[in-house]
Parts: sequence; C-alpha cells; structure tokens
Amino acid sequence: MTPVWLSAEDAIELGEMLEFLHDWVGYIPGVLTEPLARFVGGDGYRIEDLQADLARFAFLLGGDGEPLFRTTP
Repeated sequence: MTPVWLSAEDAIELGEMLEFLHDWVGYIPGVLTEPLARFVGGDGYRIEDLQADLARFAFLLGGDGEPLFRTTP
C-alpha cells in the first residue's frame, strides 16, 4: 500500500467532515437504517457500526475524539 500524506489543514477538514457525518447519521438513524441495509446488501453493517467507523477515522486524523464517547439520541 502506498502511503498518502495530507497537509494538516486537509486532515483537519476531513476530520471535521467525518465528525459532521457521524452526527448527521446519529440525528436521523431511523431514516437511514433501511437504505444502509440495501446499500451494503444486508443488515450486517448497522448505523452504529457506521458511526463507530466515522468516529474512529476522525480520531485517527486528529479529531477531538468526542464522537468516540458520545451516545446518539
């Protein structure tokens, strides 16, 4: 795998976008449950899994880490 380098500004912006998507998905989970299952081809990957992945990627990019510990309403 070839390493990819991001500038600090780009990493921050990408992290913020991932945190935004994490929060948005948590805001409307009931609306997205069925479309996500259709998109991934089953119910093996849930909204909570998507949120956890988004939070983890944001954290790895230097995000503040809050979504890792936040609970969805």
